[in-house]
Amino acid sequence: MRDFSLYAITGEAFHPGRDIAEVMEEAICGGVDMVQLRDKTSSKQQVLEKAYALKKVTDAYGVPLIINDHIDVALAVDADGVHVGQNDLPLADVRRIVGSEKIIGVSTHALSEAIAAEKGGANYIGVGPIFPTNSKVDVVAPVTTAYIREVVQHVNIPFVAIGGINVENVAEVISAGAKRISVISAIAGAKDVKAATSALKAALKGARTP
Repeated sequence: MRDFSLYAITGEAFHPGRDIAEVMEEAICGGVDMVQLRDKTSSKQQVLEKAYALKKVTDAYGVPLIINDHIDVALAVDADGVHVGQNDLPLADVRRIVGSEKIIGVSTHALSEAIAAEKGGANYIGVGPIFPTNSKVDVVAPVTTAYIREVVQHVNIPFVAIGGINVENVAEVISAGAKRISVISAIAGAKDVKAATSALKAALKGARTP
């Protein structure tokens, strides 16, 4: 898995009336280097259609596409990988299904989960939610930047910080030890997606510069 720094997750609720592929293409043009399709409400057929549309865009720009939860959809469109949560299929079963070449990401909210994901063969983990967020329902309480510091000390695979991250607080996240961030509303909810993404990318780069 190649490295990345700005990971966009789809959030259609934040751009009603706008095409998902169009929004993510603008995000990629603004600096996103990984895209995840996350859809908890649409039918399987609708998710598949969105995945095909996104795959066409991500392939055109050479950006990896990750599918949240829907392993069958990921395989159908030949996505680069899948992302699963703590209540989804066990990591070992996901790996058996998708094979050794696909990227597998796992959401974690505690150090024990992060360590288990690394031992289980995850390619990367999600670390969060760092701050309060309205992008997900039934989300766990914020783990704060303290969790980032724990992961830095005890986990060796790449991790991406997620949850309420924006231009104003990204420096705090990076100073805690994160190198990669994932966002939903800060990109998908922007009036000018490309400009918002570019600003976030610049803030991220500035925070990472010694």
